[in-house]
Order: sequence, then structure tokens, then C-alpha cells
Amino acid sequence: MLDRLTEFFFPKQVSTFASDIDNLYFFIFYSSVALFLIVVFGMVYLSIKYRHRKGEELKLTSSKDHSNLLESMFFIIPLILVSITFVWGIRSYLKMVIVPDDAIEIKVTGQSWFWTFDYPDGGTTLNELVVPSNKPVKLVLSSKDVLHSFFIPVMRSKMDCLPNRYNVMWFDATKEGVYDIFCTEYCGTGHSQMGAKVIVMQPAQYEEWASELGSEDDDLPLDELGAKLYTKKACNTCHTLDGSALVGPSYLQTSQMWGQERVFDDGTSTVIDDNYIRSSILEPMTQIVAGYQGVMPTYQGLLSDRELDALIAFLKTLNEDSQI
Repeated sequence: MLDRLTEFFFPKQVSTFASDIDNLYFFIFYSSVALFLIVVFGMVYLSIKYRHRKGEELKLTSSKDHSNLLESMFFIIPLILVSITFVWGIRSYLKMVIVPDDAIEIKVTGQSWFWTFDYPDGGTTLNELVVPSNKPVKLVLSSKDVLHSFFIPVMRSKMDCLPNRYNVMWFDATKEGVYDIFCTEYCGTGHSQMGAKVIVMQPAQYEEWASELGSEDDDLPLDELGAKLYTKKACNTCHTLDGSALVGPSYLQTSQMWGQERVFDDGTSTVIDDNYIRSSILEPMTQIVAGYQGVMPTYQGLLSDRELDALIAFLKTLNEDSQI
């Protein structure tokens, strides 16, 4: 019954400490409801009992001496509730901040507007955090630009990501599945699209995945790989495929202008070709297209040479597809 009630109000519980946090919330909630009802019903009862009746002579009510029992209850009951909340809360907090020694350490980097995950064996993913079930996972969080906040609702885990420093959070996932990750600190135009997924696998499946990280795309044709990377690497948060402007120029517009001059905000220009696309991905702040803000992050170290070639090949095919 309590589990069904919890899932009605909250996302499902997936971490080892999620149920403890939810139970503390419900303790505070129901205690507050009980106190509220006592006060409200007491007010209603007294207002009815001592209401003025028609024809009754107006007079003061009889004076009452103080009640030691009542005054003690006013002090003792709140003290008990606050003490329970404090002890329960500090125990839950310590569970959330003390990382087990055998935890897998994954580095999380937030930037406008996507998440990067670096794994112990050297692999990297964008917007997909893959972890094993029933194994502690330690996340070391930072930001490359502004303040972000990393939140996994089903884990009941949330921590700010700050530039030039590290924060730490951890969880132990108890159920396999795919769950949402959100940025909960407003960080600019693409904030609402700065989402990701946490994929919880069986430990054996995770080990196999980690050993093959990146190899599943080796056999894809470049343009197909580029189409996959367009979403996987969060290009879609700033660049559309239908010609409409978003945070950055549309990929379709760029494809249609292939071989033509593109003008930048400083008055200079260059021909749209392979070199320009590569430069705009790796060094986006050196050439800002006129009419747009310089907010694109660098993908230095996040894309291999083959992945860069794949994005360029994909971009070239867009104009061909639009003419079919």
C-alpha cells in the first residue's frame, strides 16, 4: 500500500536510500497534516461551543487558570517530532554523502547543453550514463561553463555542478532500466533540453558494454554514423534539420550553402567546406556566425577523427535529401 502511494506521488525507487528519503518525507507530511487538523478542528469546535446565541446576554467567558499538562504537551510533542526528524534526516544524509570504498568512479561534466560521462577504463559517452545494478557508483561532478545541477529522480540523488571545482554524489541502483536525468539549475537557452538517461544494466552486461565502448559504430557508413551522432552528441539541442534557426544555424541551411561564403559577427567570412565544419566543432568561439551568440561549447576530446568525418558526411547529405 505504501509503495503504491509513494509511486503515485514520486518516481519509482531505484536506489538503496530512496525508500528512506521518501519515508522521511511522508513522516513530515503526515505529522504536518495531523497537527493542521488538530488546530483546525479545535478552532471549529471552540467557535461553535462559544458562539453567541440569539437572545443571550453579552458577557465575558469565565477565566481559566493555566494547565500544566496542556502547556507541557505544547512543548514536548513538537520537541519529539523535531528530534525524530533531525535524527532521521542526519542518518539519511550521512548515507547519501559517505561513498563506499568499492564504488565505481565516473566523471560527470556539464556544459551548455549536454552531459559528458568519463569511465574508469577511458571510454566517454554523451547524455547516456551507463552503470551496473547493485554496485555503488560514485559521480565526480564539475562544469565547463556555468552552474548546472545533476538530478536523477529515481535515485533521489541531486548535486550542483560548479565550474573550477568538484562535487561528489553516489548511488547504488537496485533495478535495471532506463531512467531520466535532468539539469535542475537554469543555465541558458537550452536548459530545458539538457536531459540525459541513466541506463542500469546487470553487472555482467555492464562489463561487456564497457569493454566494447565505442566499437559498435565502427562498421557504420559515415553518413549513418553522423545521423546517429547528431542526436547522441546533443547537436540537436542547438541545430535543427528543417532549416529553422535555433541557438545555432540549421544544419540544413549550412548544407544548402555548401561552397558559399558564411559571414561572421566580426565582419570576416569563409567558405563553408570540410575545414570550416571541423573548425566550428572543435573551435566554435573563433568564428561566430553573424546573428548568433557565441555559446557553443568545444568538442575537443569528445569526438574522434572518424566521428568528425561522420558529422561532416551527414551534413553534406542533408541538401541532397531535401531535393529528393
